[in-house]
Amino acid sequence: MSDAPPQISPWQTARVIDIRIETARAKTFRLALSRPAPHRAGQHVVVRLTAPDGYRAMRSYSVASPPDDTDEIELTVERLDDGEVSGFLHDGVELGDELEVRGPIGGFFVWEGDSPAVLVAGGSGLVPLMAMVRFARAIDRPDLVRLAVSVRSPADLLYADELVDPGITIAYTREAPPTSERPVGRLTTTDLAPLLLPGATAYVCGSAGFADATSRLLVELGVPVDHIRIERFGPSAPAGA
Repeated sequence: MSDAPPQISPWQTARVIDIRIETARAKTFRLALSRPAPHRAGQHVVVRLTAPDGYRAMRSYSVASPPDDTDEIELTVERLDDGEVSGFLHDGVELGDELEVRGPIGGFFVWEGDSPAVLVAGGSGLVPLMAMVRFARAIDRPDLVRLAVSVRSPADLLYADELVDPGITIAYTREAPPTSERPVGRLTTTDLAPLLLPGATAYVCGSAGFADATSRLLVELGVPVDHIRIERFGPSAPAGA
């Protein structure tokens, strides 16, 4: 096996072919790539914006769509109050516009669709995990994945209409809908224990605090440390939980 670092694809243009509102602060952008760039569930791409004066800003975004044979990807972007890139994507991008993207990137936080997976998301950390859920459904193996999502309120929940299957737990930390049987509060071992599958790898995505706390819960439940994969948000990203 070669020890050479993986090659990162060069920049390419991607045309915006669909924009969907997910929540008051999140939109999904469907992009048609100018050349094929197959991705794996859990990977991300970098979006680069260039101003007329040459100033550039870049931000990494997880791919929300499952692996498929098309040259299209979906990115769900949460607007940050101080976010240069997210602010422009929300306020300035329209159908038909072109963006610069590079990727896909990442090899550790990926699910290949051939083994059990327990997915735990904090807020918009759901995005790469949703790619895994959608992938499992696409290959007719929803039995391989279990999902827990920690989110502040129903208004903050991404992909709400897709999170209705058995094996999905939603923990509302600030405000729950009237139909929720679970009391408001953070995820606990009681929430996670029923989701554990024998031999599963756990994928945790969220803020640093959320990821650390969730990892401790999984270890308490007997999940080996080497079976836990973590993707943390940067310091400016919202916790979401």
